[in-house]
Amino acid sequence: MAIPEDLALIARQEAELIFPGFDYDTAWHLGLTLRELALSRNLSLVIDIRRFGQPHQPLFYTALPGTTPDSARWVQRKSNVVARFHRSSYAIGLTLQQSGRAFAERYGLPDAEYAAHGGGFPLSVASAGIVGSVTISGLPQRDDHNLVVEALCLMLHQNYDSLRLPALL
Repeated sequence: MAIPEDLALIARQEAELIFPGFDYDTAWHLGLTLRELALSRNLSLVIDIRRFGQPHQPLFYTALPGTTPDSARWVQRKSNVVARFHRSSYAIGLTLQQSGRAFAERYGLPDAEYAAHGGGFPLSVASAGIVGSVTISGLPQRDDHNLVVEALCLMLHQNYDSLRLPALL
């Protein structure tokens, strides 16, 4: 799939994967859903769910066997992209790839604090907008993105097959 088609599908994901409300229990269930998906597939992931604000409020965090402290930094950097742009970190990365520009060059923000790679997704609430992010790290970036979308689809009773990005050939 070409970048424009990927970006169109990600925009659709962001428009359709909206919670009616989001609280501590919702964050916990989303985190457990991601954790169970990862464990059932023997994946090594870090999972982070946070509410935006000053400061950001951690709502769920886990590091599965096989992850490293570096994985936690990747999650933080991807979440910073979502917080800054209210878009998935993969959408920002694909947009930059399409334009041929580097993140720091385009936005003047340090790579040490931001990672425009797949795995960070905005948590959107009907009538409230973007309230936080769900972010994972540990897989290739497209797979990170798709796993988050799969968990959101399960939580929101959406058809994952119609929203997932197809495998790259």
